Amino acid sequence: MSTLTLFQNATHWRTGERVTIAVEDGVVVPIPRRGHEHARVLDARGAVLAPGLVDLHVHLREPGQSAKETIDSGTRAAAAGGFTAVACMPNTVPAVDSPAWVEWVRHRTGNAAHARVYPIAAVTVGQKGGQLAPLMAMARAGAVAFSDDGHPVASAAMMRRALEYARPTGLPIVCHEEDPELRGEGVMNEGFTATRLGLRGIPGAAESVMCRRDVDLAELTGGRVHLAHLSTAQSFETLRDARRRGLPVTGETCPHYWILTDEAVGDYDTNAKMNPPLRTAEDVRACIAAIADGTVDCLVTDHAPHTPDEKNRPFSEAPFGVVGLETALALTITFLVEPGHVSLARAIELWTAAPRRIFDLPEVDLEPGSVADLVLFDPRSEWTVNPKLFYSKGRATPFAGWTVRGRVLATMMGGRFTHLAPDVEFEHQLVLPAGAAT
Repeated sequence: MSTLTLFQNATHWRTGERVTIAVEDGVVVPIPRRGHEHARVLDARGAVLAPGLVDLHVHLREPGQSAKETIDSGTRAAAAGGFTAVACMPNTVPAVDSPAWVEWVRHRTGNAAHARVYPIAAVTVGQKGGQLAPLMAMARAGAVAFSDDGHPVASAAMMRRALEYARPTGLPIVCHEEDPELRGEGVMNEGFTATRLGLRGIPGAAESVMCRRDVDLAELTGGRVHLAHLSTAQSFETLRDARRRGLPVTGETCPHYWILTDEAVGDYDTNAKMNPPLRTAEDVRACIAAIADGTVDCLVTDHAPHTPDEKNRPFSEAPFGVVGLETALALTITFLVEPGHVSLARAIELWTAAPRRIFDLPEVDLEPGSVADLVLFDPRSEWTVNPKLFYSKGRATPFAGWTVRGRVLATMMGGRFTHLAPDVEFEHQLVLPAGAAT
C-alpha cells in the first residue's frame, strides 16, 4: 500500500504562494479528491518548498580515499544540506578515466541512496595531461562531463584536442583554471597577508589567464567549456565577455568566494586553505556582482573533504580544500539573499534549475508528474555552524562558529526522505478510506 505525503501550507519557492504539495509513489501528484487511508501530513507553515538542490562540483573521494570521505558519507552530507543530486569529480585513486570506472561509480552510487550521483570523467589518462582519455566511451558509460579538476589541462594543444573530441558528446569540459608556472609553489593568494605570514602567493592571473585561454579555445573548436570555482574579478569579466559573444561557455563559483577574503587565513588557519585561494575584497565584490547580474550560471560548493590529521599540518603542507555541502544553503541565504544581492527565488534557481540545464540533468519541479526530489527549509531559522555535527567525514570549514540563517528541515529523493531535522513531526491521518466520497 503506497503512502501519501502532504506538505501542507508550504511557501512555493518561485511564486511565494502558500501551497499544499502531494507526493505518492515517488512523484508529485495532484491533491487527492478522495481520502487516503495511508497519509502522513507535514505542516510546513513558514517553510519554503523547492526542488532538491544540485551541486555540480563535489569530491566524494571514492575509489581510494575513503578515510577522507565515502560515497555514503558524502551523499548523507548532501542530503543534510538539501541536495538531492551531486556530480562527483574524478580525482580519486585511481582517477575515473575509463568507462569501467565510470560504471563502477554509477553502480556504487546506486547503492548509496542518499542523493543521486552523476560521475564526471577525467579529461586525460590519470589526470596527468599527457594522453587523452576515451571521452566518447565514457560518455556512453554515463559520464555527465569531463574534468581534470584538482589539476589544470596545462597544454593548450591538449585542451584543444579534448574540446574537439568532447564536442560530439555534447558534454562540457569543467576547467580547473590554474597556470602551473604562475602558481609555482604558492599556497595562498598573493598579497599583503601572504607577505605577512611569509607564505608563497598565488597571483590571480594564474586563474584568469587560463580562463581567457579556454574561452578562446571554446570559440576555436565549438566545444563546451564550464569554468570551475571562479574567484577573481578578471575571471568573472572573461566569463561575462564570453556570454556577450554567445560562446558555449558557462561558469560557477562557491560560497567562500562571495563571503571571505584572504585575511580569513588569519594566522595560518588551514580551514581557509582552498584552491583557488581566497582573494581580495575587490574580487569578493566582483563575485557578488557577477552572481547578481547573471554572469555566473550556477553555484557549487567544491566540497573537498580531507582528514583532520591532514588539515592539522603546517599551512604550507596541508592539502587544499574545505567542505561545503551542509552550509551552502544557509550561506546563500545569509550572504546573498538577506543583503538583497539576489532574490530567494533566483538563489534557489542557481542551485536547482540552472545546474540541471548545464549538465542536461532531468528537470524537477513541484508540478504533478515531476519526480519528488524536494527540499523543505526555513529561511529565517538561525543556527550555528558546528563541524562536529557534520555528516561529512571532512570537518574543515572557515565558517565554524558562525551564526547563519536558513535551515534544512527535510530532503526527499524519489519520494523517500533522505534527511529530516530532529524537530520535524508528521501527523498520520486516516483521511478517508480510498474510494470513499469526499
